[in-house]
Amino acid sequence: MQKNQFKFLFAGGGTGGHLFPAIAVAEKIKAILPEAEILFVGTKSRIEGKLVPKLGFNFKSIWIKGFSRKLSWENLLFPLKLFISVLQSLIINLKFQPSVAIGTGGYVAGPAILGSAILGAKIILIEQNSLPGITTKLLQRYADEIHLSYDNSKQYLKNGKKLFLTGNPVRENLVLKNKSAVLPKFGLAADKKTLLILGGSLGASSLNTAVASNLEQLCESDIQIIWQTGRNDFEKYKSLASNQVWISAFIEDMNEAYSACTMAVARAGATSIAEILFLGIPSILVPSPNVAENHQYYNAKSLADQNAVAMINDSELNEKFFEEVKSLIFNNKKLSEMSQISKSLSKPEATNIIANRAINYAKKETIN
Repeated sequence: MQKNQFKFLFAGGGTGGHLFPAIAVAEKIKAILPEAEILFVGTKSRIEGKLVPKLGFNFKSIWIKGFSRKLSWENLLFPLKLFISVLQSLIINLKFQPSVAIGTGGYVAGPAILGSAILGAKIILIEQNSLPGITTKLLQRYADEIHLSYDNSKQYLKNGKKLFLTGNPVRENLVLKNKSAVLPKFGLAADKKTLLILGGSLGASSLNTAVASNLEQLCESDIQIIWQTGRNDFEKYKSLASNQVWISAFIEDMNEAYSACTMAVARAGATSIAEILFLGIPSILVPSPNVAENHQYYNAKSLADQNAVAMINDSELNEKFFEEVKSLIFNNKKLSEMSQISKSLSKPEATNIIANRAINYAKKETIN
């Protein structure tokens, strides 16, 4: 019995920044090639284990957790978890027999993509950050292609022939709606400047603290707020909601949130940046200091140097937050310039390009 060559394995997760590009490409492959079989590999305890099955994709979990940069007894288990996750990945790959494997980063991608490479699958890596992650660096020798979001990422990787400046894939349902139509859904007025605060699904404690500390000044300046606190901080701040402040742990429809805002303040994660650039949302980025290799700082600085965004270091957030927001949100000329530069740096075809590259590899396997 001939195996189905239109099989695509995706591995990436731990955070939305690693998962959402994989979902975007997987959805595009299914739209182009409905007979394609798609399997996601991840950890069941992280975002991919919760979200991927809801989207209708098959999902297999492996037992892996990243190496903690702090002293932790769990680090003693890392070699064992790594060994078992590689065995699990080999078994998953043997059963699924992918013709193409696509890795989008995070520690979970390492064993899964290695297993695919050992069994002869074509390997595509997607690197969302300006400073490539350790998983991408370790897997680059097995890759047929590595798709980048930043040109300066090339200096950290070895084989230039494999590198493509394609951009970070975003889901095709990301569109702006009519502002005056969506603002009432947040209970906010159509004639006020609206600030969107994005701290991620868990929340950004320092960002939430800065918003709370400056909330009175913001409201007195006639600025209204859509505030995603993240689930960790929602209980702490939910009582601050008012007719000028909409607060939620998580925003289900980001299209509406982006459409409603005048500008955003967000962490400098890869997905937030890709969406901000794609839609042309004027933004202040606050890089998280608690990420691998300080990659959010390099993401934000690359864009700030091109005047696409403003940037505040986390350590200066309380000091600079209000004045930075006020000076920007009422400066329509600057907002327009930032929006135009952001859009010019976006690569809206990234999802389509990578999906078609993967499909072409699979079709070549079929011919061969």
